[in-house]
Parts: sequence; structure tokens; C-alpha cells
Amino acid sequence: MQEKSTVPASSAERQMRHTLALVLAGGRGSRLKELTRWRAKPALPFGGKYRIIDFVLSNCVNSGIRRIGVLTQYAPHSLIRHLQYGWNFLRHEIGEFVAVLPASQDGAQGEQGWYCGTADAIYQNIDMIARYCPGHVFVLAGDHVYTMDYGRMLMAHLASGAELTVGCIEVPRESARAFGVMSVDAQGRVEHFLEKPADPPGLPGRPQRSLVSMGIYVFDAQVLLDEVSRDHDDPHSSHDFGADVLPGMIARGARVFAYPFVNQAGRPDYWRDVGTIAAYWEANMDLCAIEPALNLYDADWPIWTYQPQRPPAKFAFDEDRRRGMALDALVADGVVLSGASVRRCIVSTDCFLHSYARVEDSILLPQVEIGRHCRIRRAIIDRGCVLPPGTEIGYDVEHDRERFCVDPDSGIVVVTPVMLGRTFPLVAK
Repeated sequence: MQEKSTVPASSAERQMRHTLALVLAGGRGSRLKELTRWRAKPALPFGGKYRIIDFVLSNCVNSGIRRIGVLTQYAPHSLIRHLQYGWNFLRHEIGEFVAVLPASQDGAQGEQGWYCGTADAIYQNIDMIARYCPGHVFVLAGDHVYTMDYGRMLMAHLASGAELTVGCIEVPRESARAFGVMSVDAQGRVEHFLEKPADPPGLPGRPQRSLVSMGIYVFDAQVLLDEVSRDHDDPHSSHDFGADVLPGMIARGARVFAYPFVNQAGRPDYWRDVGTIAAYWEANMDLCAIEPALNLYDADWPIWTYQPQRPPAKFAFDEDRRRGMALDALVADGVVLSGASVRRCIVSTDCFLHSYARVEDSILLPQVEIGRHCRIRRAIIDRGCVLPPGTEIGYDVEHDRERFCVDPDSGIVVVTPVMLGRTFPLVAK
């Protein structure tokens, strides 16, 4: 977590009460392949008991933003269900809410249009923004994993006199091709912005590092309304913040500033775009470290989620070769390790692992059953999978390719219920 703000609490809290957050959660997440075939990426389970969207929503609530709209589109059922079950604790009577905002089909493509870009998604909800008359609006991606105090960012926005402030972080230059890359002056004002450039510019004096957008924006509310309306009227626009709105504002001389996401030591803080199989696996594995960079145990910054009522995890049998145990692993409620062992794993709610099974460096999503004598390593096993006794995954890549999906970049094996013969996956619960 970042250091505490030096702005008086009463001032920051007052500003946050009049702030609206809009969470973009309608993306297809195609780079996650079979994991997002039946669910929106923000609804993908993470860390044993959470969904990806829980991180941005928890950031909002913990920062004092209690008016939140979640813009949904692709495969929204499990996401909407999660929001209804886990995020219904805010009080509508005092103006607090987490509202689901599907496409109104009145955007850039007229009455037949769904959300056709991030800017168009905001444009289709102009009436909602105007109804609540916020002073400022956060536009946030719903598919990133991090903890951040948005109040500090808003205070920096006000102090700089910005019309738009963009959250940014340093990454290795070779990784910057997947992001919007910016250059800033000595005061932090954004001078140039390139969306997913093939040859990202490096930082002055550090050519192997680039400054990229985190997909976190805070606008003066009227500026946001004006910009998405302008974008809507532009027939040549792709209606995207990074490709159209930001470069357009910078070219017209608008006051666009960068907000660096750094820790107390001044180094880049923990933030992950989990948009690929490798990135999703790595971010989950990060949690297995002795001192993980993402602290889920911070009582001052809880990650809220829906938690079904399940018994504690159970570890059964204490015999040679048949010992229920977990090492460097996160094991959720309802899990039974019945004489099975896991190492460096995320084991999600209601999984059952039978005797003599061994699982390493893997992610088990909820309600997975691992049969006797199974051997699994470097795999992601999707919700509801039942692996027959003796199944081996991660030991013979050619055999894995015949049955499952093997990520070409990382070699991670993805297994879904459909691959195991089920006609429809279990993802809704």
C-alpha cells in the first residue's frame, strides 16, 4: 500500500463523497482464451476466494468512493450474480450503491450499438453521470489486480489543476507494447501519449524502462462529459480513451497530468494486468511467496468479496505418501486435502483432492475434484473440473496439447470442464 495522504481527512473525505466511479467491466478478455469463453474477465476467480473485480471495487470502498457504476457487456451473468451477492452492503438510502450498467444500445453505432469502445461506454451513461452531479469521475478498468488509495490520486489531481489525471507506472520497455505509453515534463504534465506502440519510447536516462497508463483516470466531471460527447460526434474515432480521447486532449493543450503509482520507497508499487494466461498464473503465484508484494492480510485495506458459508479447510491422513498437506500455498474454505499434497498452489473454495494426488505450481478454481494418484504441475484447472484417477498434466507437453490448451508463451496448461467431456462449463455460481 502507498503511504497515507497528508491532506486533512475531512477535506479528502468530503471530495470523495462527491465522486463517482465508473468501472469498465465489459471486455471479452480473449487473450485468456478458454478461461473467459463463458465469463467476463473481471468475474474470473483469483487468489482462492476473490474475483478480479473485487480489487478495484475494494479500492473504491476503502478510498471512500461509495457511488460506483459497473459497465457490463460480454458474458455478464456470473459477474452480475457476484455483484448482487457480494456487493449489496452499501446503503442506497444515503446515496451509496454499486449499480450494474449494461449497454443502452444508444452509443456510437446508434440504436443497434453495444459498447463499441471505452469512451462510447461512458457516453452511453452520460445521463447517469449527470443525474448524480459528481464533482469528479474516476474511470477504472475492472480487470487489474492492485491496491490503491484513490483519495491520494484525487488530491494530486486537485493540487495540479488538471482536467484529467492518468494513473501510471514504470514497466520494462519490452512489456510496454501492450499498454498506452506516455512521456511527461518535470511537473508531471503529459506531453505525448501513444497507444500500444510497436517501439515504446524509454524514459530519459533509463532507456529500458517506459511509463505506461494503468487504465485509471480521474476527470473533472464536466470535462469528461464534454470529451466523450466530442468523441461521439467524431466519425473517424475508434471511441477509445487511449487511442482517441487522451491524444486528442493533449493535442488541444488540455491539462493532462500523470500520477505515478509508487510505494513508500519511491519504487513502482504492485499492479498487474492479468490479461494473459501467463500473467494470470504469475499474479496468483505471487501470492504464494513468503512475503507477497500484494498484501491480502492488511486489516486496514480489506479486499471485499462474496463469501459462501463453507467449513474450514481440512487436511486428512498422516501416513507415508498419503499425507494431506499444503506448502507455500493458499487454501480456501471448504477444501479437503484427503491424503493429497499441494506445493506453491492456489486452491479455491470447495475443491476436493483425493489420496496420493500431488499438485504443484498450479491454480485450482472452485469446485475442482482431483482423483487419486493424479500428478499436476504448472496448470490452471477451471471451475467444476473432475480429473479422473491417475491423470497427469504438465509432464508431457505433446500429450497435454492433444487433450487441453497449452499456452505457447508460458507452457501453462489450461483445463476446462468442456475439455473433460462436460457439455457446458460450471461457471455461474
